[in-house]
Formats: sequence, structure tokens, C-alpha cells
Amino acid sequence: PLHHTQQMQFTAEQIADLLEGVVDGDPQVLVSDLAKIEEARSGTLTFLANPRYNEFIYSTKATIAIVDTDFQPARPLPKTLTLIRVRDARMAFTHLLERNAELQYEKKGIEQPSFVSPRARLGKNVYIGAFCYVGDEVELADGVKIFPNSYIGDRCRIGANTRIHAGVKVYHQTVIGAQCVIHSGAVIGSDGFGFVPRTDGSYEKMPQVGNVILEDHVEIGANTTVDRATIGHTLIRTGTKLDNLVQVGHNAEIGAHNVVVSQAGIAGSTRIGDHGQIGGQVGIAGHLVIGDRVRIAAQSGIGSNIGDGETVQGSPAFKKSLHDRSFVVYRNLPDLKRRVDTLEKELAALREMLNNAVRK
Repeated sequence: PLHHTQQMQFTAEQIADLLEGVVDGDPQVLVSDLAKIEEARSGTLTFLANPRYNEFIYSTKATIAIVDTDFQPARPLPKTLTLIRVRDARMAFTHLLERNAELQYEKKGIEQPSFVSPRARLGKNVYIGAFCYVGDEVELADGVKIFPNSYIGDRCRIGANTRIHAGVKVYHQTVIGAQCVIHSGAVIGSDGFGFVPRTDGSYEKMPQVGNVILEDHVEIGANTTVDRATIGHTLIRTGTKLDNLVQVGHNAEIGAHNVVVSQAGIAGSTRIGDHGQIGGQVGIAGHLVIGDRVRIAAQSGIGSNIGDGETVQGSPAFKKSLHDRSFVVYRNLPDLKRRVDTLEKELAALREMLNNAVRK
């Protein structure tokens, strides 16, 4: 991989083939690491996608730079710099980073000490790190990687090429799709928060007998928790990404290709549509319906349903355009109060004058 700890070298031609790009310069020049354009040194590969960084390409020490196909230098480039021209430089560099990460995590086999139930079914090229526990009737598809100190409970199913980082806890009967990433400290399938009040004021725990289903290409951040359903499923659909420290309650359903930022909390049985954006520290109450393409600004409190395409802010949240206009008024309240006080004094004086004129 293009990573300084492993010192594997790649030519510009090899990288261009991987990215479906065209070499502009020496196709045999070698690189062994990645770098930001302003910090690059000889032997590294960088990229230019943001015009604000154009100046750096004329002084960069990088050996290879990925640029857009239509990039035209305004003045001579360093003689040691080779360009790789691609349709989208930012996306191409992202693919390169993804490939580099895959190679970094390229491990196979079962390390010891660990416990893998003889009743578990393992696909090809599976990796299970030291001190892992894999329970009865677990199914691990081809290419699954489970890093050390992780727990996979009985009857879990994990799809192809999913990566479970160190110290993850996956409770029984959880279903995880293909190409997912679960980061350290995440807990998937812990009990939903279900308690029934007794007449004496104490609470009786309601058994949580459902499960969690994560579809393909879902990413779960570090120390995020997804509760199992009381009955049925807690469901996170294809391509959704949860940041660190997110809480998803029992029987919640999050649609496809959403992003949920750190410290957001989604209460039980709430349904969220597709392609939404939920900001940090957002709190969403239970049993709500949030539509498709909804954007919720940070620290908003959601207590009612939201229709498709809306952008909301505030606690309780309402349309962002109205929120912004209202905030201007709120910010000017001290001045408004002074003006009202002045007007009231002037009005009182006018009334006094009128009363005096009437009496005369």
C-alpha cells in the first residue's frame, strides 16, 4: 500500500491504470506514500481538487499529483512533478485512500487465543483476531475481518468483506450486510430501553426479543449503540453512515444513504426516510415519521413529523428559514424592549396631554 510503514513502491503508470487516468510526465516515476499538497515531499503522491490550493502545485515537492483532466497550469510546474489526469481528482484520490486502507487491513486466518464455536460457519479469507469470541451458528461470509477483542453473539450473520474493528460487541441474532464497517467500541443489538411501570411506581423490564439488521455498506462510528427491537427489527438501510457516539433506539428504522452526526439520539420506533442529514446533538423523539431528503441542523429537538425535503432547526425545531428570521428578532429583543419602553412613555405623555386639553 501507499503507506510509509510498508514502503511498497508504485509507478505513475500503475496508479493511472488503477484510477483510469492518463499520465502527463514520466510513467515510471515511483512513489511510496501519500501527502497533502502543501506538505508533500519527494517520493509522495498528492492531489489537487480545490482551486484555493492551486498555488501549492507550483512549489510542491511531491513526485506525482492527481489533477482534473482539464487542469491547465498558469506557469511552469516543478520539473520533477508528474501529473495523473483523471475525471474527478478528489474522487480518484478517495479511491486511492480506500485501496490503501484495504491493504492495511489485509489479514487472514484465526489468531490464538480466541474462541470460534465449532458450529460457526466461516467463508473464505476470513480473519478473526486474538481474544475474539464467535458464538454458535454464526455465519461469516467471505472476506469478513473481525479484529481483536470483539464479541460476535450466537446466530449472527455478517456479509462479505465487512470489517469489525477491535473491541466491538455484536449481540445475538444481529444481521450485518456486506461491505459494512463497525468501529471500535460500538455495541450492536443491546437491549432496547423498554420498561413497564408497575402500580407501586417501580418498573418491570419488557423482554427485548427482536434483533438489529444493518444492510450493505453501512458504517457505524466508534462507541455508537444500536438497540435491538422489542419485537421485529431495528433497521439501518443501505449506505447509511452513523458517526461516533450516536444512539439508535429499539425498533427505529433509518432509511438508505443518510448521515447522522455525533451525539445524535433517535428514539424508539421512529422512521427516517432516505438521503437525510442529521446534525450533531440532534434529539429525535419516538414514534415519529421523518421524510426523505430531510436536513436537521445541529442541536435541534424533533418532537413532530417532518415532511420530505424540509430543512429544520431549533428546539422544538421548525423550518430553518423561519428559524433564522426569528433568531434575528430574538437577538434584537433588548433593543426592541427599549424601543417599546420609550414608545410607552411617549404614549403616556400624549395621553396626559390630551386629558389635560379635554379638561381645559
